[in-house]
Amino acid sequence: MFALADCNNFFVSCERVFRPELNGRPVIVLSSNDGCVIARSNEAKALGIKMGDPLFKIRDIVKRNNVTIFSSNMALYADFSRRIRMILRQEAPHIEVYSIDEAFLDLRGMCNDDFDSFAKTLSLQCRRLTGIPVSVGVAPTKTLAKIAAELCKRYPKLRGGCYMHRDEDIIKVLKKTAVEDVWGIGRRTTPRLKARGIQTAYDFRVLPREWVQRNMGITGVRTWQELNGIPAIGFEAVAEAKQSICNSRSFATEIYDIRELSEQIAKFATMTAEKLRKQNTVCQRLTVFAFTNRFHENEAQQYGYITLPFVEPTDSTLEIVRTAREALAEIFVRGVGYKKAGVIASEIIPREALHVSMFSAEHNERHHRLMEAIDNINSTAGCEAVTLASAGRGGPLNRSDYRSPRYTTSWSDIPIIK
Repeated sequence: MFALADCNNFFVSCERVFRPELNGRPVIVLSSNDGCVIARSNEAKALGIKMGDPLFKIRDIVKRNNVTIFSSNMALYADFSRRIRMILRQEAPHIEVYSIDEAFLDLRGMCNDDFDSFAKTLSLQCRRLTGIPVSVGVAPTKTLAKIAAELCKRYPKLRGGCYMHRDEDIIKVLKKTAVEDVWGIGRRTTPRLKARGIQTAYDFRVLPREWVQRNMGITGVRTWQELNGIPAIGFEAVAEAKQSICNSRSFATEIYDIRELSEQIAKFATMTAEKLRKQNTVCQRLTVFAFTNRFHENEAQQYGYITLPFVEPTDSTLEIVRTAREALAEIFVRGVGYKKAGVIASEIIPREALHVSMFSAEHNERHHRLMEAIDNINSTAGCEAVTLASAGRGGPLNRSDYRSPRYTTSWSDIPIIK
């Protein structure tokens, strides 16, 4: 058996933990720079607010219905995610972190016949220890577990846990599940399936395997097998290293000064290097881009983009920041205002696969020890306790007019009980 633990309206739920008066009221969370809606409470969904709606387009709905707005507070959300994962690891042999608000559990080998009670108890435990509502779906495959977790959100009488294993129950649920809502069936595939009359997950399940393989390849076959109760999607207890890493941001206002933009690029490059080291990898190429505001049609537009190789693969913040600043100098155009910029590390390989020349071995080792020391200091003394002067102080320049305090990750933001 497999389980999926899925946090309900996760970002909104994190904000409500410290603002319980918002329970039952419409709440939305905005993307970086307070641009678009990235999370909604059920009450906000009922008002017709959709994912991705720009804030300026829904101002009337927000004002008319007294909708509470939050800027994204990723430090808070990441900490709640970490706490929930700790609970899950105590209750299941293996977990696979799928996203910040979802994790699969491998229940194979557990001496537990009452998985319905297990799911409900685990959901209750997460709520009691963190304040976050978590839906736990248990089923013979990961795809079916995802559907079972979705049932918990729709039906409160399930009390946060659903064990879906009998074939007659699975068929009944699949007949009510739209084919586009099945994990693994994308937006491009859905129109083709519907043109063939496939409207539900059950319709897809009863398709001939040969047709699925011919039209959708091995990925489609795996989804078909999973819906038929045959585990076909592997369980990854250890996350695979990313093959590319991107850090970018839209700015609150346009940046015209190369020194100011260079500081932002240095921040993104620093974040990229830290992520490389965290997964014990190095990169061989670095891309830097900087775009103007495409919505300002009457102003000069510039879409700078350049990729530079490293002499030898690296995870050094010093090397990556230096290369990023050199790249920016090549694409920067004076007189235009840049609204978005970023850094992408590519051609990533494991650090143990790194082969250095005899002339650079000592230099590479010094950088590695220095980066290790900086990471250790920042992990204990706080983010950016030690950073490069070229990156400046403070985070990227973005708007967050509605951000809540970092209740669990900043000493100055710890709630005060009166």
